[in-house]
Amino acid sequence: MPLIHSALPESQPSPIPPIIPLHEYELRLARTRDAMLRRNLTHLFIYADREHSANMAWLTGFDPRFEEALLILRLDVTPLILTGTECESYLPISPLFKAGRLRHERFEPFSLLNIDRTNSRQLDEILRAEALHPNSTAGAAGWKYYHPNEHPLAEKALEIPAFIADTIRAICPHTVNASAIFHHPATGLRTFCSAAEIAAFEHTNILASNGMRNMIEAIRPGMTDFDLAAHMGFNGLPHSCHWTVKTGPNRISLASPSGNVVERGQPLSANIALAGANCCRCAFIAESEHEAPDGYVQHFVEPYLAAMGEWFSMLRIGAIAGEIEARMRQLLPADLFHIKLNPGHLIHLDEWLSSPFYPGSTIELHSGMAIQSDVIPSHPVFISTRMEDTYVLAGAELRAELQREHPDCLTRCFARREFMRNVLGFDIPDDLLPLSNLPGVISPYLLAPHQILALR
Repeated sequence: MPLIHSALPESQPSPIPPIIPLHEYELRLARTRDAMLRRNLTHLFIYADREHSANMAWLTGFDPRFEEALLILRLDVTPLILTGTECESYLPISPLFKAGRLRHERFEPFSLLNIDRTNSRQLDEILRAEALHPNSTAGAAGWKYYHPNEHPLAEKALEIPAFIADTIRAICPHTVNASAIFHHPATGLRTFCSAAEIAAFEHTNILASNGMRNMIEAIRPGMTDFDLAAHMGFNGLPHSCHWTVKTGPNRISLASPSGNVVERGQPLSANIALAGANCCRCAFIAESEHEAPDGYVQHFVEPYLAAMGEWFSMLRIGAIAGEIEARMRQLLPADLFHIKLNPGHLIHLDEWLSSPFYPGSTIELHSGMAIQSDVIPSHPVFISTRMEDTYVLAGAELRAELQREHPDCLTRCFARREFMRNVLGFDIPDDLLPLSNLPGVISPYLLAPHQILALR
């Protein structure tokens, strides 16, 4: 495989991120109610906190900043959102709230400790007023659901705080875990991205990948990881997971900068994660093969790149995800690549929504899936290599929607796809849209960032 010098895709984000319009939030509520009907649910309780805000943010545009929140959704009543004291002033961020399509009540137990929490109704009183009773059928959505081999009462295993779950169950014994409504890789509502969502995620992917390029180009031996992180370009948008920079002989996975010094011959990995985006790279601080472990590129990076080339070629609407997973296990044998996680997963406002790529999966890939090229090898000497970015599967109908509503976004995606085809040599299906300005790019030597590997 050749090391080539090539210009990379260039684009800058718009000054203001694309806005999700009110009518799309209304459509999301309608689709969620349809899902409730299919599951015979009279009530759906959507829990959110700072770490687990994606379902509520997707439904309403509101994400709690300090406290918990609870959205109570019924089939034929304006939804009620419960927030703590500090989050009340943030509610107008929601287009639904601004349009009078959300009711609100302050529930002070969601407030922080030692703030006055004596002036709100008890939760059971609120729930009964929302027509919850013993014959209701309720669902609760947090951020996970479970299988019988994980929990003996998987359907009823709720991953929301006990004081909420216990209160709901005390009134309505038939309460089930309903997170699959949003998360299931085949049917979850958030696995079907709209044109507006794709445009928003392309915006964050441009920011993340440009930040990664800036950081890599700033690498100089002797600087600290804190200095390096300053080049990543944080601009205030919410993170989908914590940003990392790890280097040095005592590097720890997922670690923040800690004062380690950038040294030649050491590995370095980093990620930049915003809603709908996570750009991650890992390679050696080197200018050539002489400063990296013997055989690093030939025996580790090149087979990985070849495997990823096949992975991309298989990402087609209708492809069976379990077949892709099995093929990647063949191409990247465990005794060398030690891949522990799924060979790819879905991303959304949260960094890991779910994954269709698991052993025996019969899930068909569908239009609207936002997929991370998150195939993570590890090795005691070669450490890792990475080309993690976000790609969207978009069928003809969704591409036509993008052409109508966000034509510039689609044009940039097409240009990135052609770069992957014509410069890097990947077989990229027409359905696949790269959102990052580092699509398929591996620079194995971080002190020579403009040298990139191509398939042919």
